[in-house]
Amino acid sequence: MPGPLTGLRVVEMVGLGPGPFCGMLLADMGAEVLRVDRVDAARGIDRTKPATSAMDRGKQAVAIDLKQPDGVETLLGLIEQADAFFEVFRPGVAERLGIGPEVCLARNPRLVYGRLTGWGPDGPLAHAAGHDIDYIALAGALEPLGRAGEKPTPPINVLGDFAGGGMLLAFGIACAAFETARSGVGQVVDAAMVDGAALMLTPFFGARASGFWGERGTNHLDTGAHFYEVYETSDHKFVAVGSVEPHFYAELVKRLGIDVDLAAQYDKSTWSAEKERMAEVFRTKTRDEWCALLEGTDACFAPVLTPLEAPDHSHNRARGTFLELAGVPQPAPAPRFSRTPADDPVAAMYPGDDTENVLGRWGVAADEVAHLRATGAVL
Repeated sequence: MPGPLTGLRVVEMVGLGPGPFCGMLLADMGAEVLRVDRVDAARGIDRTKPATSAMDRGKQAVAIDLKQPDGVETLLGLIEQADAFFEVFRPGVAERLGIGPEVCLARNPRLVYGRLTGWGPDGPLAHAAGHDIDYIALAGALEPLGRAGEKPTPPINVLGDFAGGGMLLAFGIACAAFETARSGVGQVVDAAMVDGAALMLTPFFGARASGFWGERGTNHLDTGAHFYEVYETSDHKFVAVGSVEPHFYAELVKRLGIDVDLAAQYDKSTWSAEKERMAEVFRTKTRDEWCALLEGTDACFAPVLTPLEAPDHSHNRARGTFLELAGVPQPAPAPRFSRTPADDPVAAMYPGDDTENVLGRWGVAADEVAHLRATGAVL
C-alpha cells in the first residue's frame, strides 16, 4: 500500500550519512526519492556486486556532473519537478555550484529546500569543519554521557549525525511540505546538528537546572544506580536492567534472590555496594539462563544483543523490526501506520544503472538523456 508520504517527490543531493538517512526515512514512508550522486564517484563503483547500502534503499539514483553547465541545468530541471530538495554541503558550497536556495526557489516557488549542516549556516563556527563528536560537545550533549569519574563517552555518531541531523531534517521537510500544501509557497529548512543534538537533551537541561540531575554517572539513568545498569554474565556477555520504579525493582531483586531494603532503592549512598552485589549475582549465570529467568517479566530486563544477533530475537521477528534487502539485515521502516502502511522498501540501486528510466520519470526526454550521457553531464 502507499505510505503516508506517497506523492511527495524529493531530490537528495548525495552526502555523508545523515543526508542519506534523511532520504531513507522519507522513502520508507512512501516518498519518491531521487538520489543525485557525483559522476566521478559513480564511475568508480564495482558493479559486479549488488548495492547494499541500507540508507539508499527505496530510492532512484542518477549521477550528474555539476562541474558542467548541462549538469547543473539538469539538476535544476529535476528540482523544478520536486516538492523538496536537500543538500548537506558546508555553507556556501551549494551557492557556488549554482543550486543554492535563491536559484532553486526562483525555479520552483513551492520547493521545500532542506539544508543540513553541522554548525548551521551562520554564527562564528559556520564555516569550520566538524563531526558528530564536536557538535554534541558544543551542544552540551556529550558531557553528561559516561560513568562517574571517567571522561565523557561518545555514543558513536547517532546523537548528532542521525538523531539530531538526518531525522531532524526529515521532520523539518515533512513539516514544511505540510505547510506548503496549504500556502502554496516553499521555504528553506535549516537543520543544524548542533541544534538537533541540543534538542535531544531537552529534558536534561531542565533537570540539571532544577538540581534533579547531578554530575555525570551519578544519576538513576546514567549508570549511577545499580537498578539501571549493564551487567556481565558468566559467558562474558551482557544484560541490561532498568528497574526504575519501585514495583519493578522489587520484581528484579526477588527474581535475583537478593535480600534488600526496598525503601532504600533511591538512597545513593547504597548504590555502589548494591551494584557490586548485583554484578556478582549476574556473573553466576549465562546470558541465556538470565533470559529464561527474567525476559518477559516486569523486572525491566533485556539481553544486550549485537547488531548481528538482534534481527534473530523472537520479539523482533514477531514484530518485523528488521528486514533483509540484498542479503543485508537492517531495521525495517518505522513508525507504522494503521491505514497507510508503506510497502517494504526495495533494495538500493547504483547511480547510472538505469539513467534513461530514472530521468524519464522526472520528465527528461530520451533524446536529452542521450545527449547528456554523450557529453558526460550524466552517467
